[in-house]
Amino acid sequence: MQEKLNIAVFVDYDNIEIGLKSTLRREFDVSLALEALKERGDIVAKFAYANWGRQEGATRQMAENAVQMVQRIPSPRGDKNGADINLALDALEMAFTHTHVNAFAIVSGDSDFIPLVNKLKEYGKTVFVVGGKAFTSTILQQNCHEFVSFESLLSDLPASAHQDSQAQHQPQQQRPNRGDRPERAADRGGDRVDRGGDRRQRPAPLELAQALPLVERALQVLERRGVQPQLGLLKSTMLQLDSAFSERAYGASSFSDFVEKLKRADLVNVTGGGGRYVIERKGSAAPEHPALKHEDLLPPLRDVLENHRLEIENGCPVDDLAGWFKTERPNFDVAAYGFQQFSEFLNYAQDKTVVRLEPSEEHGTLLVFLGAEFYPPAEPPKPEPEAAPEAQQEEEEEYEPQPYVEGQPTIFEPNPPPAKVKKAPVRKRIPKQGGSGGGQRRPQRGGGRKKTD
Repeated sequence: MQEKLNIAVFVDYDNIEIGLKSTLRREFDVSLALEALKERGDIVAKFAYANWGRQEGATRQMAENAVQMVQRIPSPRGDKNGADINLALDALEMAFTHTHVNAFAIVSGDSDFIPLVNKLKEYGKTVFVVGGKAFTSTILQQNCHEFVSFESLLSDLPASAHQDSQAQHQPQQQRPNRGDRPERAADRGGDRVDRGGDRRQRPAPLELAQALPLVERALQVLERRGVQPQLGLLKSTMLQLDSAFSERAYGASSFSDFVEKLKRADLVNVTGGGGRYVIERKGSAAPEHPALKHEDLLPPLRDVLENHRLEIENGCPVDDLAGWFKTERPNFDVAAYGFQQFSEFLNYAQDKTVVRLEPSEEHGTLLVFLGAEFYPPAEPPKPEPEAAPEAQQEEEEEYEPQPYVEGQPTIFEPNPPPAKVKKAPVRKRIPKQGGSGGGQRRPQRGGGRKKTD
């Protein structure tokens, strides 16, 4: 029996708010994230981190959803990662002190939380990440147990129907004049724009055939394990292989609806009913069109960036770059490569150092800059070539050490040792002959007189 999940939710409010405003142009609604997490387990703790003195409009929705607001007062130096550090410390403390909490949900798109996610997984915790596909690091998406995209939680209503629905429930005197803001052009990747408030709804769904490689891979894994591929087991296996998978990205309201779509498209064999489906592969027939990979879309993006290098040098809106890309590369459709939005593709390119994205409050969107790939580091200085043996010999002769002279100090020995004095050789004494002493006097040298009687 699967273990019941007790989930602790940690919201990095500043990050998720800026990300949603710059990509989907809408406010963060914490209730959408909490409702999605309730489908996966029981929520036992909820925390949100921000400088709430500057977020008066968000405090009400946090209080209505019983989210504990943790006040973070930035230092005079503007500690950019202050909320990240507080959130990570509190999550690790809860992992140690609250043993009944076996799942954690990080509501953020910041790649700085990758070490926290890995550490929680080391402690045997299930980790969910809730964020937008267009601004959440792809590395963070792939390293958690399940990534819940905010785009999949949005309403399926068309833009006009959504606007009419809001207008009916809003008093006439409080309706804002929404016709002042210009409408932005939606790109081919599926960004639908709300005419009234410029709020984008759920992006257009991807083609169902793009999910087939992942489905077949999961079915092969279950076949090797000798397990009957039922609905719940198939989805959990697919999430193990790709934690960013979501059936809502393919226009399905649930996983059973997703399987029904596969069955109607004749992509898999499905038997059973009433929620007890058994899914099997159609065979080993190769697909008519091989699946396109994400990285195959990077070369045409590099060409467009190089052509507009001067315009992008100081940053340009995402919509401008999307227009250039569509004009210069009309045969490349981001949806065919598995991206629902052009901004989602740029988020992937950012992790590949091709571009750099920064939210802009002035433009109300993401600004695109050239990535580190276009600014390679300077080459290290080349080592000097080695001299030829003859040149080395001449250099050694030129710098031959100075001969040492006793009694004269040199730069090498300022206090030379005292010189050794050579002793004269000792002569061997010849013994005397005759006399009492048994010796013999040696004749005296020189002109001495001879004594006479």
